[in-house]
Amino acid sequence: MTADDAPSGKTISLLIVDDHPVVRDGLRGMFENAPGFTVLGEASNGVEALARAAALDPDVILMDLRMPGGGGVDAIRELTRRAARAKVLVLTTYDTDSDTLPAIEAGATGYLLKDAPRDELFTAVRAAADGRTVLSPAVASRLVSAVRAPGNEPLSAREREVLALVARGTSNREIARELFISEATVKTHLTHLYAKLGVKDRAAAVATAYERGILG
Repeated sequence: MTADDAPSGKTISLLIVDDHPVVRDGLRGMFENAPGFTVLGEASNGVEALARAAALDPDVILMDLRMPGGGGVDAIRELTRRAARAKVLVLTTYDTDSDTLPAIEAGATGYLLKDAPRDELFTAVRAAADGRTVLSPAVASRLVSAVRAPGNEPLSAREREVLALVARGTSNREIARELFISEATVKTHLTHLYAKLGVKDRAAAVATAYERGILG
């Protein structure tokens, strides 16, 4: 369905969240020139998005993920916690497991890449507004693979922190001191992330994490 096929009388309101002004301008122009959409506002990071979403109450939020000053996943998670009415449609250039899985788990209704055709984006926004899940083919394939493949459970935020320190050659004792946790807790996190990555030691964990885009 294209924008021209949109039901009459049903206008979907949008909040555009992206750290690049040119991208925001392009999306605003695209939607404002199409019937059935209205752009209520813009935000340049996740923190600003939360404030704008609370003030504007849009139907759909187009959310980028990696933004200085506040990422998209944290914003999605907080919107979910607040039980916000808006549906979040991720629109980003990244389709790695480390981006897609956390965003969907945080509560995103859909996930599209920025190279999606215009009509596909219009259709996705309408579907998101109706509460239907929309995934780009590449992202859908990744999610299916993640569900089917053993050792592909996403890492928690704390496990990612531990893994990042491991990748820098930090010892368990130093990790414990930096994260204000006990060495026993560090070992527990390592055991869990080893299992999730399907590896048996620190070196393999780091190598696998880089391979999957968890570290990079």
